Formats: sequence, structure tokens, C-alpha cells
Amino acid sequence: MRIESGDTAPVDWDAFVAAHPATSAYHHAAAVSIGRDAFGLRCTFLSARDAQGALVGVLPLVEQSSFAFGRYLTSVPFFTYGGVLANDDAIAVELAKHAGELGKERRAAHVELRHTAPIQGLDFADRQDKVSMVLPLPATVEALSKQIGSKLRSQIKRAERENPQVRWGGAELLDDFYSVFSASMRDLGTPVYPRKFFDVVQRAFGGSSDVLTISVDGTAHAAAIIVKHGNRIEVPWAACSPQGKPMALNMRMYWEMLKLSVERGAQAFDFGRSSPDSGTYKFKAQWGAQPWQLHWHYWLPAGAPVPKLNNSNPKFQLATRMWSRLPLWCANAIGPLISRSLP
Repeated sequence: MRIESGDTAPVDWDAFVAAHPATSAYHHAAAVSIGRDAFGLRCTFLSARDAQGALVGVLPLVEQSSFAFGRYLTSVPFFTYGGVLANDDAIAVELAKHAGELGKERRAAHVELRHTAPIQGLDFADRQDKVSMVLPLPATVEALSKQIGSKLRSQIKRAERENPQVRWGGAELLDDFYSVFSASMRDLGTPVYPRKFFDVVQRAFGGSSDVLTISVDGTAHAAAIIVKHGNRIEVPWAACSPQGKPMALNMRMYWEMLKLSVERGAQAFDFGRSSPDSGTYKFKAQWGAQPWQLHWHYWLPAGAPVPKLNNSNPKFQLATRMWSRLPLWCANAIGPLISRSLP
């Protein structure tokens, strides 16, 4: 077996990814390249080949750096999934070790590999403080309505008083999506991605991604982007304005996503990742979503601790409090300069 490395994906990369049972939408070459196309980040495509030259494993990496946290490689940033895909654990271990060697060569503070299962024989640190919340879906919308229960149905119905306008589409809805999303990120104290990032996302995913907006009197108050892969639909980004929540537009938004997922034949809806027992965890659990343990593996320089690039880090807590107080125009101007460095 030999390990190859390149700045672009080999010609057989996507075919291998499409055939692998553990693949995600974010392993495809176009998705890996989102960081490069949106921010100019360096992408590395590691691949393992057998003695006959056939592809037997892949590992995408994207390099980021920040003043506060140094340089790091992630597989892949911006999304929950994207680690090693290999025909067996031995190949996966070799690819992960090669990623660690690459991290050492580039003087990285860490290498983060995002997996949904442990890898036997891999001696990297295994962080398990996050879960994905996944809801199995029935075959019909009628069954879905019964499945979620009367309490949620009444909350969804509450939105009807506002005569909401529900729109599904693509790039033509991104301006409305971004107006809701950017304000929500400011309120959460998180630097927002630039508007261009979502243009790149729509091009990368093509027909497998849809944009949802819910408006009242012509103003968007709730919006989301979904990505379909195989028999599952995921929502990487969703937001609702403070004005929209009392009108239950956030509940209507999730109902519309679930309903569309059933209509398209999806077998599961992925609400995205959460920390167990957090507010977002409980919100997703009320729909019936079940936790799916995530395993994020880390190569670290000798003696280095597992990084905490989240709100458990005091640096992040302080930055979050300060950011949420910025005027929206300021947050939207500065945020895209910082978000390129956030995995």
C-alpha cells in the first residue's frame, strides 16, 4: 500500500467516495474544495492505493490558521462529517498517521479528523463531547404528523395565524437566507461566514442542496439550507429571527424541512450536532431525534492537550459576549474575516 498526497483530488476520488458505505456529502471533491473556493484555504487530498493501484482509502484535509490558536488541519471544517473513508481499519490508521506526519511537517497545533465511529488501532485522542441528532422518518407525511405528537402539531399550527409565505428554492433565496442567518449569528456571538461562502456551497452541492425561507409580510424571519445525501437529509444551517420565534416560525421551518424530507423519500433527518443536554439538544430531542455519538480524533504534538475551539474555552466565551454586542453592520463586515479560521 502506498499513500499519495495532492492539492487536487485524483480522478477516481469521487467514484470511491460515492461507493463507500460510510460516506457523507462532504467527502466529495467539490465539497472538500469549499474552503479553497470561498477562502483560499489549502486543501490536501490523501489517498491510499493497493499494489494494483486501486484506491482503497481517502482522507481530505483543509488547512486553517488563526492568531489565537495557530495552524490546524481539519477533515473537514465547516461541517460535522468528513474523516477517513477506507476499506478497513488498518488502511484508515495509515491514512490518519500520514495526516499526523503532515501536521508535524507543517508545524500544526493539531490535526482534527471528524468521524462517526472509533477506528480500531488508532492511538489518537478521541473527543466525544458532541452528538448528531437524527430522526428516523416514516413513509408518509400523515405518519410524520402523528409521530411528532399533538404538542408540536399545535405549535406548528400557531404559525398559521401570521399567514407565512413558505418558499423552497436555490441561489435566488440566498439573500433572504443570509439576512436571517447573519443576524442570528451575531446574536449568538459567532462570526458569520461571508455571503460568498453560501454561493460556493450551492455550486458545490448542486441539486442536492435546497434553501428554505419563511416570510411574513414580505420579510424573511426563518431560513435554512438542507443537503441530501443518500437516504438522509441534513440541515447544516438554520436560523430564526427574535420576532419569528413568538410566531412559531422556527417550528414551522422544521416542520417544512421534515415534510419535504418524507416527500423525497428520505429515511432520516439529521438536525445537526449538539452538546448533550444543551438547549439545542433538547430542542431537537422534542421532535424525537436520537443522539448519534461523534468521534473526533486528534493528532497532537507531544504533550499538547486536546483543543477546545468552542464555548468551553474561556477565550471563546469572552469573544462570544463581546461579539453579540456589536452592531449588525459591524459584525457582518468583520465576521467574514474571522470565520475563515473557524473549523
